[in-house]
Parts: sequence; structure tokens; C-alpha cells
Amino acid sequence: MHIEPGIIAPAKVALANVAAAGVVAYYARDLLKRPADIVRAALAALFFSLFMQGLHVKVGPSELHFVGAMAIYLTLGFVPTLLGFAAGLLLQGVLFEPTDLPQLAVNSLSLIVPLIAVHFGVGRQLRAAMSGRVVSWGAIVKLDALYYSGVTAMVGFWLLTAEVATPLAAWASFASSYLLIVICEPLFTLAVVRLLKRHENKRLIAACFNVQSLKLAN
Repeated sequence: MHIEPGIIAPAKVALANVAAAGVVAYYARDLLKRPADIVRAALAALFFSLFMQGLHVKVGPSELHFVGAMAIYLTLGFVPTLLGFAAGLLLQGVLFEPTDLPQLAVNSLSLIVPLIAVHFGVGRQLRAAMSGRVVSWGAIVKLDALYYSGVTAMVGFWLLTAEVATPLAAWASFASSYLLIVICEPLFTLAVVRLLKRHENKRLIAACFNVQSLKLAN
């Protein structure tokens, strides 16, 4: 989901900076009132950075990454995940890919906007799954499919507004590559949820993760 430097005009990058800063500030405004969310946001950033570094393959105009989005979202919560994505991209840029830092806001929005849309905009059945009542294989697959459709759509939006023309076939190649993630990532998510639920009464797990309200489908 990374957009390569130089593709988007500086003026549009500046607008993305303003938008991303506004979204992050809005959701971080009450963070000091919820110290647990600070810890969870830091964990989200760490896990996300490790996942991205574990799999990053250039495909067409962008990159295929293992994001671990729903595993992070379901076990750490919406706000920590949102903030963790932005912080994780910053951490990755500082430690591994300094050339990505000018596009930090663009890439952050590519992950954050679909997360907000999935969190607030899906039907009642999926929303029940997202709010932590029932976690099933089917619910996770639907969440992943919706989320990564949003991510690839955001990349398409940036490419449409870019200064460098990108063939539709190149974007389609990138978008179709995320089918692999939608197929594989739910297995990982379900395994993580099951593992954490097994130890949910331990003090460290209860302090760092938000899995007490999760229920696994039979």
C-alpha cells in the first residue's frame, strides 16, 4: 500500500499531511484519559511494523504487505489500531525505509481511512463482530475483504490524482495481489484471538490486550 516518492505532487502531499494530522489528533485527543490505549497503540505500531517488514513485495505501482490489520484491530481496539498504523509507518520509515517518510501521511491515510470505514460503515451483523461480541471465521474474512478493498481503493485514488500516469492494469495487478492476504490473514487472526483468549485472565494479557469481550464462535 506504499505510494512511491515522486508520484504525487508536493501540494497534494501537503494536503494529505493536514488531513492525516487532523485524523490522528482527533482520535488521540482523549488518549491520556485511557493509559491502556497508549500501551495498546504502541503494541499496534510494533506489531504492524514487524508484519510489514516480514512481507513486502513490490507489485505494480505499490507494494504488497502483510498488515495483520484485523488481528491488531480485534485484539487491541479501534483507536490503538488507527494510531498504531500511523506510528508504525513512522517507525518503519525511520528504521528501515527513510525514503518513505515524505509519503508518510499518504500511506497512513491509505490504511486509516479504510479502517474508519470498516469500523463505522458496515452492516449490523459485521458491526457486532467488530465490536467484539462474536469472532468467527466468516466474520474475519468479511472484515478482511472489506478492509483490503478499501486499502486498494485508496491506492487507486492516489494514483488517479498523481502526476505520473499509471495504467489501470498495473493497479489491477496490485489490487488482485491482496487476495492472497484476504485468504491467509484470517487464519492468522483467528489463531491470535484463540491464543489470547486462552490466557485472557493473566494480568499482563488483560493489561495489554482488549480480548475479554471477544467471544469465539463454536
